Amino acid sequence: MSKRERSTSAAAGPSSRDAILDAAGELIASNGYDGMVISDLTARSGLPASSIYYHFGNKLGVLSALLDRTFGELHAAFPEPSSYDLGDPLERFEAWFTAACRSLDQRPDYLQLLLAISVGPHKDAELVRDTVRRIRDYAHSSWVDALTPIFGDGEAAFVDELAVLGRAVTDGLAVASSFDGMSYSSHVDPFVALIRGLAAQRATARRI
Repeated sequence: MSKRERSTSAAAGPSSRDAILDAAGELIASNGYDGMVISDLTARSGLPASSIYYHFGNKLGVLSALLDRTFGELHAAFPEPSSYDLGDPLERFEAWFTAACRSLDQRPDYLQLLLAISVGPHKDAELVRDTVRRIRDYAHSSWVDALTPIFGDGEAAFVDELAVLGRAVTDGLAVASSFDGMSYSSHVDPFVALIRGLAAQRATARRI
């Protein structure tokens, strides 16, 4: 990129970055990641290709930044398990999961984007892989934090397995939401019932 191109791109400022990401999100939603080409991105954003390369380096950089921004927006509205401190552990879990599903219902594009990237052709690219891993590790730790008070520190391995299951449930609901119009919130009760039943089962087993 020439010095003149860099100066032109830099002058565009932070708002140009957001405009490119907004355009990328719209293109991915309608055409998929492979359908997002630089020419369409410039047409949709109204910015030159030099601005895209200045801010992101390449198409993978756009993808990673879009995912990172979407995660940041959701994270700001997403509940922390530790913020629920009233009631017994199961009641706190239900309150957290209900709020989490409500947040996901408000941003269905988030997990749909994450899943599309996680299984897409560029999932092994270091820039994309690192971003996806950080997001999924955060989700896993949130599940562990929400479930540990129910089962206790002595059930760490079992809680870890349940955290993987919980994350898989929300992954699956992202697909169901996209194709079948199902909401995340409509599945709160059955999943809470599953956790309640497992907690009772484990408690009974410990007494025997």
